[in-house]
Amino acid sequence: MNEHIRNNVKRFQGFGTLYDKNRPIPPQDIIEIVKKYLRRQPQTVIDVGCGTGLSTFLWVNEANSIIGFEPNNDMRNVALAKLQEFDEPSNIQFIKGFSHQLDLPTESVDVVTCSQSFHWMDPHSTLQEFSRVLRGGGVFAAYDCDWPPTFDWLIEEQYKQLISLVNKKLMQLTEKDEQPYRWKKSEHLQKIRESNLFRFSKEIVFHHWEKCDATRYANIAFSNGGLQTAIQLGADDLHEAVNDFKDQVKESFAGESCDVLFSYRMRLAVK
Repeated sequence: MNEHIRNNVKRFQGFGTLYDKNRPIPPQDIIEIVKKYLRRQPQTVIDVGCGTGLSTFLWVNEANSIIGFEPNNDMRNVALAKLQEFDEPSNIQFIKGFSHQLDLPTESVDVVTCSQSFHWMDPHSTLQEFSRVLRGGGVFAAYDCDWPPTFDWLIEEQYKQLISLVNKKLMQLTEKDEQPYRWKKSEHLQKIRESNLFRFSKEIVFHHWEKCDATRYANIAFSNGGLQTAIQLGADDLHEAVNDFKDQVKESFAGESCDVLFSYRMRLAVK
């Protein structure tokens, strides 16, 4: 297995439940937009790098077959446990798999989605594989949140400083060949177009509001894979920065639940 892939998968080990309970659920707008560009009712949808299934379960009433591919055991086990919450729908399954090696027949899929995950995948081999499994006219959609969520500029600035500190600590605590690698989200559309595998592509921006209290907003930051990895590696000096951030968030929310804006960018392509 490629070192980048191994390190990227390892980054998400050990905090699946924290991730699932606090990350935003992608908005229904995604379903409606993808269906418009597909121009037919989807029969088979695959969600690649699906994590805990936050995006996968959106499709439960929209397609005959939905498959979530996730290489990380911890994340995938959370998704599997959630099947009971949805009365164990027969049309959803979660499989261990990688974006460049999907165990699916050629031209067997209508929609491929990547929710907060495409930047962890090698774009060249991944796009080749997505094109292989997509039927003609099929849609690929990669969508991401802009972090941090929009709420209070002081909180957002402290969020950025915390993540910056985390990234510095990771550089100190891990050898270069053990560090995860992310491709630039800002280059997603360019990579799609350079692949020459899709006849149409564009970027779409949208947003939605969710209720947050102080605990959830802070936990969105704490569910960052880099922060969790740094703590697992023994970065005890991060605790002060984490506690400072938690206190600032608590003060800002003042014991209330507030509307928080989540902004999304979706790169969409039609085969």
